[in-house]
Amino acid sequence: MKVGVLGGTFDPIHNGHLYIAEEAIKRLSLDKLIFMPSGNPPHKKNKDILDGVLRYELIQSVIREKEKCYLSDFELLKKGLSYTYETLEYIKEDLGKDTEIYFITGADCLIDIYKWKNINELFNLCKFVVFYRPGFTEEEILKQKKKVEDDFNVEIIFLHLLEMNISSTYIRKAIKNGEGLSFLLPPSVEYIIKELKLYR
Repeated sequence: MKVGVLGGTFDPIHNGHLYIAEEAIKRLSLDKLIFMPSGNPPHKKNKDILDGVLRYELIQSVIREKEKCYLSDFELLKKGLSYTYETLEYIKEDLGKDTEIYFITGADCLIDIYKWKNINELFNLCKFVVFYRPGFTEEEILKQKKKVEDDFNVEIIFLHLLEMNISSTYIRKAIKNGEGLSFLLPPSVEYIIKELKLYR
């Protein structure tokens, strides 16, 4: 079975995340894709992140009826910092050792990969898939991709996706400023954010 894992804070989940998920399922021929909202990511220790229960609810409202999309609360319930290799170990144990995992993340993570914990173990557990993120040129990403592949004797998959300059940071600021976001957020997410007055 081929399983994609799309990690992130999803603070909040937006249409860009859904586009990435749908394209990954199609292009990688995935049997399922798991949204994995982070609980306490080591690279965002000092950031003010919306409560995990609310982020989980926002994601659940979107993917409830989406084929092949699933949601995991593993990192949200995990005590302490959330390390990717531990998450992938859990998925392997839960779904079986024959499960082929595709870990899908932004190019910014590939740039910072040498700071990650247990990188060798991470690459043993999954196929590493990156997509373009604003702030880096494709040349920079491909250069780093080759360096990581050479250093760890792995193959990094680069998903060439449409450039969607959507970020959760921008969305949070826009909500605070009272701007309309219907074109950036799924209807259910926009509704919950308005009802609960989130990010204000």
